[in-house]
Amino acid sequence: MSENNFDLVIIGSGPGGYVAAIRGSQLGLKTALIEKYEHLGGTCLNVGCIPSKALLHSTEMYNFAAQSAEVHGIDLTNLSISIKKLMAKKNKTVNQLRAGVEHLMKANKVKVFNGLGMLAGLGKVRVKEKHDETVLNAKNIIIATGSSTIELPFLKFDAESVVSSDQAIAFDKVPKKLVVVGAGAIGLELGSVWARLGSQVEIIEFLPLIAPAFDKDVSKMAERLFKKQGLKFHLKTKVTGIKKENGKVILLAEKIEKQVEFEADKILVAVGRRPYTDHLGLEAVGIETDEKGHIPVDAHFKTSTEGIYAIGDVIPGPMLAHKAEEEGVACVERIAGQAGNVNYNVIPNVIYTEPEIASVGMTETTAKESGIECKSGKFNLAGNGRAIATDATDGFVKVTACAKTDRILGVQVICKGASELIASAVTHMEYGGSAEDLGRTIHAHPTLSEAMKEAGLAVGGKALHSS
Repeated sequence: MSENNFDLVIIGSGPGGYVAAIRGSQLGLKTALIEKYEHLGGTCLNVGCIPSKALLHSTEMYNFAAQSAEVHGIDLTNLSISIKKLMAKKNKTVNQLRAGVEHLMKANKVKVFNGLGMLAGLGKVRVKEKHDETVLNAKNIIIATGSSTIELPFLKFDAESVVSSDQAIAFDKVPKKLVVVGAGAIGLELGSVWARLGSQVEIIEFLPLIAPAFDKDVSKMAERLFKKQGLKFHLKTKVTGIKKENGKVILLAEKIEKQVEFEADKILVAVGRRPYTDHLGLEAVGIETDEKGHIPVDAHFKTSTEGIYAIGDVIPGPMLAHKAEEEGVACVERIAGQAGNVNYNVIPNVIYTEPEIASVGMTETTAKESGIECKSGKFNLAGNGRAIATDATDGFVKVTACAKTDRILGVQVICKGASELIASAVTHMEYGGSAEDLGRTIHAHPTLSEAMKEAGLAVGGKALHSS
């Protein structure tokens, strides 16, 4: 093969793209990976999942020191925090993982091109670098360009007073008042970060619930717990615009046909993300996007054009890093003639607040709306020994199963460490497990994970540690 001839060319180096590149190399495909930014890793590593989790962890420790240490006999007189050092710790984490991804590309002999990748016809990708342009010949092309933050037309980002999550993970000081538009994962997580550091945080949400993707009882408990942490919510509130007065920025909104205003130092717009399909040259190969900007694909990630595939945020489905990873692996395995597959019924969803919120599969509501006769079991962390010993009694685990077969349909968790607990539910569902299977699985004692076992038992009315 000549230097620029490849079996597989991947545009985009986020979790879907770089993992697909590794799998391609493992399967013997000569693979190239194209990234338009300086660093590999995409949104997740550079300005999303990783930096936000670093900030959440650091501020959670600070919050414990400020609010709870004394109860444990820990004297932290004259407690303070340095935002500069906080951000340095976050950046160190990101840089370490950037280096890790670069190492993986070299170890797997993936050729990396830094530049803007564009489709230039069937089997061809043009890479526009700083002062050069290269055309790659590819037997197979995967589009894995991810997504970008949604900008509201009446609330334009200025990177100063109206910001996206990209800027909200890098403030150089704590905003006295932070107004967040959107009560989903990003809004709740970053709202929590800055509230812990002393910011007055108000979250505006158009819907009647926060974390609306979860069961209603989970959302209600989350709202109650977050209010105790100082977050203030304005639900059923529609944002309409913005104005500036006397050096302050003011968010305009409507609530029950009444005009309301929210003064702020910073406004974080966190209303979701859109597929990034701009400047890819899709029209050059006859690919059209749907009304939401997604690239339509079949069950094997094939687009309407032979030899071109798409994965991750650019195709329909939840915009989650782990979904993109699984699709990347499955897509490349299909290209290599194997039977790659993604089970979309068991993709976990997590909000990394404190407590964390996690789910997999159907909610009790969606199961009933689908006409499935179901039954649910719930176990409160207040009855868990490890939770009591570690001040983690807020929350519960809820298991919903088919009333006829007992097969688990979905699991909802709100508690400390929910992101880790949900994995056992995913595993049971992957193998078609029942609520009884979950309830009869031995869990170490004392652990928070026992709440999962108890909720499984509760589906059949057999919970051991609740009355």
